[in-house]
Amino acid sequence: MNRPGSRGGNRRGKWLLAGLAVLLAATGGGYVVLEDRTPDRTGDDRSAGALPPDAAPVQRGDLSSGLQVEGTLGYAKERRLNAAGPGVLTWIADAGAAVERDGRLYEVNGRPVRLMYGASPMYRPLKAGDKGEDVKQLKRNLQALGYGTGLDPEDGTFTEGTVTAVKRWQKAHKVKQTGEVGKEDIAFASGPQRVQRAEAAIGDEAGPGKPVLTLTGTERIVRFQMDAGQADAAKTGDEVTVSLPGGGTATGKIDSVGAPPPGSENQGGGGSGGGGGGDKKAKVEVGVVFDDPAEAKGPDRSPVSVSLTGETRKNVLSVPVNALLALSGGGFGVQVVENGTVREVKVELGMFGQGRVEVTGGGLTDGMKVGVPKI
Repeated sequence: MNRPGSRGGNRRGKWLLAGLAVLLAATGGGYVVLEDRTPDRTGDDRSAGALPPDAAPVQRGDLSSGLQVEGTLGYAKERRLNAAGPGVLTWIADAGAAVERDGRLYEVNGRPVRLMYGASPMYRPLKAGDKGEDVKQLKRNLQALGYGTGLDPEDGTFTEGTVTAVKRWQKAHKVKQTGEVGKEDIAFASGPQRVQRAEAAIGDEAGPGKPVLTLTGTERIVRFQMDAGQADAAKTGDEVTVSLPGGGTATGKIDSVGAPPPGSENQGGGGSGGGGGGDKKAKVEVGVVFDDPAEAKGPDRSPVSVSLTGETRKNVLSVPVNALLALSGGGFGVQVVENGTVREVKVELGMFGQGRVEVTGGGLTDGMKVGVPKI
């Protein structure tokens, strides 16, 4: 004899067990193999005539295994700029200021330090006869500014033509025309710079190695962290969608995926070498660049959500994850609801994503209704 309420209760238990198993298996995205260990039940547990608490449609369409993670909107390539020579700081660019080629970064004893573009640092004074990559960089900048139209930027020699170009540059800034560039006259960086913050104040004594400014690039980026075990879900070049502060979204791509810390594969495994903290999950940092940087609006260090596209399966049938039942004979199935009746069918599971799971078998078609727990 059936006990009142046992049918619905056991069905909910089956849904709960199946849902938990599936969610645990699906957290990393992609394809999964599930093992059903739900105890065998008698036919008393569910009746073919008992309707489920609610129903949801089987859907045909594209399914993505993407994840959503929380990140921070910021700026690229943060670096610290140190003073090149001694003196008193008499002017510093404001926090948030964008500085382009030939723009002032700071002044020492009233003498400006100007930004030029290049990968090599300004590590020496430059004068006639000098050779090197830093000389090439200087010549490229003078040419870009219109002071060295006849210079060969691929020639790494400080020529007489370079001397003339430097004097033109110095004359434009109303300083002594020496034809030489002092180490404290310019600072090289990869491109336009944004002042993140000042590391010193006007009136402070500057000196070699003493920080003056923290700079970043002007490009907006997003950074977020993932458990090292989930890092395969983020690959360089993958497309993402960023939900921005104040509403709106912007598309972008994963630009970098950091390497897990050394030994992280053993963290949490109880290995030797103690020191505590073994229960902490290793993290990797992921960087995102925007397809259209102008769309990436919001204050620095604003929280954002990043939707990782992951793998996409085209034109597949899927059901809500909580529609799955752990079958008494093993595996998983769903309850098909048709014309006021219900029947249980076994299905094979594919990819998980967006709260749904790809299913095949059981005679399922687009638009069919399957049982789900009452929300």
